[in-house]
Amino acid sequence: MVASMSPILKTICLISFAVLAGIILSGSMYSWTDTDGIKHFSNIAPPANGRAEQLFEEKFNIPRGHQFTIVKIFDGDTIQVKGFGLKFTIRLIGIDTPELAKRGKKSQPYSLQAKQKLTQLIQNKTISLKQYGIGGYNRILAEIFVNKTNLNLEMVRSGLAEVYRGKRSPGFDAAPYFQAEKRAKQSRKGMWIQEAAYISPRQWRQKFP
Repeated sequence: MVASMSPILKTICLISFAVLAGIILSGSMYSWTDTDGIKHFSNIAPPANGRAEQLFEEKFNIPRGHQFTIVKIFDGDTIQVKGFGLKFTIRLIGIDTPELAKRGKKSQPYSLQAKQKLTQLIQNKTISLKQYGIGGYNRILAEIFVNKTNLNLEMVRSGLAEVYRGKRSPGFDAAPYFQAEKRAKQSRKGMWIQEAAYISPRQWRQKFP
């Protein structure tokens, strides 16, 4: 698409992309037109049946303190937000919540409660992000905050999220999360009331792939 543009139009587009590069996150940038004829620019892949062109791929950083609004809450640890005229899928770093039903598989106990808790914490509020890079499925890994409250930690404190046991991003401090998890277990909060019957989200995903 860019190669077929006139020199002037190409220059304008490159300038526009350079401006976007200063405000969006690392990952691929896509451009597509939806069924209503509206042009979209996003780092989130377009619908599978849509026609899109990948514009560029580079590393960027979100300015600290910028406020985002909530678009969608997928489950207890994944949301979609918008800001700068773009939409971003956010994976709450450091935590893992019970798995909701998908592809005909049953829900893990306390998965709905985890989603409801996160909804209670962020619905109709603006949030800020502390970014730690890009994870699987091109999701942004971040701690999310309402005012100065770390909502990733709040999910662990509520007993509806465990500390993520996989590979950790550089710079992420998991110590407060392990402390919060220990207290939630001792208090038998949320999913920890299951005690010996508890299955971690990772084990659940392995059991029901």
